[in-house]
This record gives sequence, structure tokens and C-alpha cells, in this order.
Amino acid sequence: MDNSYYICGLIGYPYDTLSANSPMKILIIDDNPAVRTSLKLILSGEFEEIAAVGDPQLIPALINGGGVDVVLLDMNFDTGRLDGSDGLFWLSRIKEGEDAPAVVLITAFGDVPLAVEGMKKGAEDFVTKPWDNDELVAKLHNAVEKNRMTRMQRRSVGKAMEIEQREGARKNMTLEQIKLSHVNDVVMQCGGNLSAAAERLGINRQTLYNILRKK
Repeated sequence: MDNSYYICGLIGYPYDTLSANSPMKILIIDDNPAVRTSLKLILSGEFEEIAAVGDPQLIPALINGGGVDVVLLDMNFDTGRLDGSDGLFWLSRIKEGEDAPAVVLITAFGDVPLAVEGMKKGAEDFVTKPWDNDELVAKLHNAVEKNRMTRMQRRSVGKAMEIEQREGARKNMTLEQIKLSHVNDVVMQCGGNLSAAAERLGINRQTLYNILRKK
């Protein structure tokens, strides 16, 4: 198997910056170098960042952190089996994560029932070889749009629950504890940068340091 890989840009973006207009990132998994080259040419004008690899073993590392929008996944790899079990296995691995990307499957023309089984297991869509370029692009865009909406809704619900829990906890806190909690929140938002946090709080760095030291 050709284990070489091509990566354009850096796969990954901060968890909280995802939006409907964020740059789109795609991961292509196919053990045929000619197919990977063809897909990169077709999709280079559609996606800001492209990673194309021949070894599915690289999938966990490349999707770690939630930076990939969609995985274009071949159903068969060079393992002596052409029953699609490899594709179904890696589909399950991709969809394990809470913030999993969309998956569009690539299958042979006669393997449509297998692709349908993949959709039942979580894939957003599939294309058959040989694919129509316009149809491929449209399906990838639709998969990204639906997946982003689902992920953003999930994050919004999670944030709302977190705020509700924190507000509930604040009811039992003293004024001094509430003040310290706010200070800690600002420090975290500034990535631990005390100078930036102090400026946001309207105090000097030494005062902020003294407040934190009292914890």
C-alpha cells in the first residue's frame, strides 16, 4: 500500500470558532494515488485545506481536534478484501467522536447496497466510481453544511447547559467567590496571559497576581 500522504495547510481550528462561513477542510482517504491526485485537482477550488492519504491508519491523528469538516472515504483498501468491511470499520471509528466530521463514501458502481448500509451507520452520503464531478462537489458541500449545523447546535446546547450549571452554583457563592470566579474566567479566556487579563479587567498585573494568589 502506498502510505505517502499530501497535506495542504494545517488541519485544525479552535473548537469555538466553527461557523457556517469557516474555511472548509476535507480529508481524502483512498489507497489509489491516481484517485487521490484526481480528487485533489477537482476539489482544490472548493476546499481551503485538503489532506489526501492512502493509509486509513492515519485517520485518527488527522481528525483529532475536530478540524476536519468532511472525510471522503473509499470503501475498500489493499488488504485482500473487497467486501467494504474496511470502509465500514473506519466509518465507525470516524463517527466515534462527539464532534465527528461528515463522511461521504466512495464505492464501486455495484456496491450501492453497501454504501446504503454505510449511511445507516452514520455516513452522510456516497458517490460511485466513476463519479460525476459536479455531483461529487454538491454532495460534499451538502454534507459539510448539515454536519456544521449539527455540531454548532450541539455546542450551543452544551454551552447553555454549562452556563445554567454555573449560574446555579453562583447562587451559593459569596460576593468574594463570585468576584474570584469572574477573574478566573477572564484569565482562561486570555489563555493564561495575566497582562491581557489584567487589561481586560481594568486592573494592573500585580493586583491581578495578588487576587489569584489568595485562592
